[in-house]
Amino acid sequence: MTEDGRLIAGRYRVGALIGRGGMSDVHVGTDSRLGRTVAIKLLKSSLATDPAFRTRFRQEAQAAARMAHPTIVRVFDAGEETVTDANGHESQLPFIVMEFVDGRLLKDIIKEGPLESAEAVRIIDGVLTALEYSHRAGVVHRDIKPGNIMITKAGQVKVMDFGIARAISDSSTTVAQTTAILGTASYFSPEQAKGESVDARTDLYSAGVVLFEMLAGRPPFRGESPVAVAYQHVSEQPVKPSSINPKVSPALDTVVLRALAKDRFQRYQSAAEFRTDVEIAGAGQIPIHRTVDDGAAGLFGAPPITVSTSELALKQLSEDQTMTRTQRRPPVIWIWAGIVSVIVIVIAVMFWVYSLAPSSELPDNSRKIPTLTGQTYDEAQNALLDLDLAATKAEEASETIPSGQVIRTDPAAGTIVQPQEVIKVVVSTGAVPVNVPDVTNQTLTDAQAAVSAAGLELGSVTKENSATIPADVVIRTDPAAQTSEFAGSTVNFVISSGLVSLSDLTGQSLNAAIDLLSSSNLQLEADPQADYSCDEKPGSPIIKQSPAPGDVPQKSVVTLFYCGG
Repeated sequence: MTEDGRLIAGRYRVGALIGRGGMSDVHVGTDSRLGRTVAIKLLKSSLATDPAFRTRFRQEAQAAARMAHPTIVRVFDAGEETVTDANGHESQLPFIVMEFVDGRLLKDIIKEGPLESAEAVRIIDGVLTALEYSHRAGVVHRDIKPGNIMITKAGQVKVMDFGIARAISDSSTTVAQTTAILGTASYFSPEQAKGESVDARTDLYSAGVVLFEMLAGRPPFRGESPVAVAYQHVSEQPVKPSSINPKVSPALDTVVLRALAKDRFQRYQSAAEFRTDVEIAGAGQIPIHRTVDDGAAGLFGAPPITVSTSELALKQLSEDQTMTRTQRRPPVIWIWAGIVSVIVIVIAVMFWVYSLAPSSELPDNSRKIPTLTGQTYDEAQNALLDLDLAATKAEEASETIPSGQVIRTDPAAGTIVQPQEVIKVVVSTGAVPVNVPDVTNQTLTDAQAAVSAAGLELGSVTKENSATIPADVVIRTDPAAQTSEFAGSTVNFVISSGLVSLSDLTGQSLNAAIDLLSSSNLQLEADPQADYSCDEKPGSPIIKQSPAPGDVPQKSVVTLFYCGG
């Protein structure tokens, strides 16, 4: 059964299918309440039979909805819709309403061949920026792959499906379902392949696989089955991308191989660290390998401890009574003297730290820029002059800040600066007025493109009968053409249905019925047919018509039956 036209949650109208995955279908849709275009992901109803999944799904959707970042596809709403099949059985249909992104999936771009190194660096930089934001918010994606990365027509990177992989993997769904939603094994980290716990470094490994595939045109590991590929992730070392694509630099080889380290403690420990090395490699320099720092150890736990040969020998010496020492121990008094000295130093340092009196006052030679948003320029200028700072005015259009009020400062509020420094104060000129373009008699596709190009939002589409306007051609817009609106305002469309409303003509005289059909609001063709089975005289009223009253296609032929006597 098609989902096209279904109304979900009383506000989301499901439109055409634009994508299909192993566990969901994606449709373009319209939020009838806000009048904006959205993407609606409909998950398979088989998932909703699991109570654990429904609980986790709601929690993860709420967590994903709280994330607002330019590199992350926004989640607007999520829930379950009760649907009834042809047999009358009710089931739950999980859905997610997301930001509509006009672009292409990265997996479709890679199918055309390896990307240029500069473009691959730019895209993975956007992916890592999204991961850095999500990891700080405590959300691990778990399913980073080209199928979850979109590139807009303007080239912006957008990562989607945050939290969905966790919702399914943490519930009691079957292995087959989990494998389908988490994608192919080509992007599994070794710990995922072994069924171990995952953390942020799992996403970084998958991002390394994506970078490898962008540079080489294929994933690092391939096999006849997902199990074979997962085994390679655990036990085999990847080749350098340059061995497949000679255009890849040694610097990028170094970054990719570190990202694909089997031991997560040898991998990049944060998205920021990964992104820094990518930028360095993109500039042609080989990044310097850094050891795991204390911050990473505190975040993910200490790396496994390796025992040196000397330590092992000492351990054996302490356990084996048959072995004798060849080196004299230091005097016991030295050991105790050292311990006491350390304790005294620690106590002294702690006393000094606690005795420091914190101060929130700035030095005389520093100034802190105040928050000036919402003030007039004169008020902001006076506030800055009181702090011995100069102001310069700049103007900018804003849909949210009223005209004449401050939008922001440069440097931003809270920044510490020196006296006499010039602060740029950006003042709103108000929202930009836009004339609604005249799209009458244009196709809906062309009309929507013209409205979007004018800086206006696309609203609802309503069909209306018309005798003269062809089907799917715009009759009018709301607001009307040439109306002055603010940028970002919503424009609704009324288009022709390609039908006209045929009334009941029985009882009318033949001439009157023919005149009604040929009128400007119908423009239908009459086909008079005499019925000689009735006893009426010629010229009697219409006794029957075909087609019956109702909506009929434009230019239809209407047969009029009258008594022939």
